[in-house]
Amino acid sequence: MKREEFAQALLEKGIELSAKQLEQFDQYFRLLVEWNEKMNLTGITEEGQVYNKHFFDSITPAFFFPFDQIESAVDIGGGAGFPSIPLKICFPHLKMTIIDSLNKRMGFLQHVADELGLEHVYPVHGRAEDRGQEPAYREAFQVVVARAVARLNLLSEFCLPFAKVGGHFIALKGAEITPELNEAKKAIKTLGGKTRKVETLHLLEDAGERNIVIIEKVDNTPKNYPRKAGVPAKKPIL
Repeated sequence: MKREEFAQALLEKGIELSAKQLEQFDQYFRLLVEWNEKMNLTGITEEGQVYNKHFFDSITPAFFFPFDQIESAVDIGGGAGFPSIPLKICFPHLKMTIIDSLNKRMGFLQHVADELGLEHVYPVHGRAEDRGQEPAYREAFQVVVARAVARLNLLSEFCLPFAKVGGHFIALKGAEITPELNEAKKAIKTLGGKTRKVETLHLLEDAGERNIVIIEKVDNTPKNYPRKAGVPAKKPIL
């Protein structure tokens, strides 16, 4: 996928990129490849693949959810900045917090924000289980996003505590989502969520099926969630 095809594909979904935004994506791609030689950020480094499987994929939630109408978002397990940085480039007004347990990724994300001139990007080092109990982050965001982090029942415990009541948790998942959705029903309800819709789409160039799970936060998350680091993975809510 070339840059022009990327821009056209987004335009067809109602997202129009300026020359400046396209240049920011280009800079992001170059920084990703450059830093990837020093630290493991991604296994995908070919330009067309990065634009399709990372950039386009990261923006897909915006096809189904009005990011232009929210202010605060947090990306849990943000890694190399997916989906947070592509969403931030497309919606510059967003105040975007990125939480990841690997500290050296924070340096990369801060460098990207500085180089691209992105304001209100806040890389935060820490585990979701710990940060989700802190008053500064707990139930503080209108939208929580996560991509390819864990199974949905586990991911809900990592993410729903960050969402305000009335806010949303949006999970970017792969194909065959139904078994995961069924498995996660109890966790979503326990943590104050309600699944509103699941949107299925296919990435361009036969790069696979994606499911966007949109969960509304309808109630406060009980105080004992998220549990201590490591516990959710050992004893998932089932």
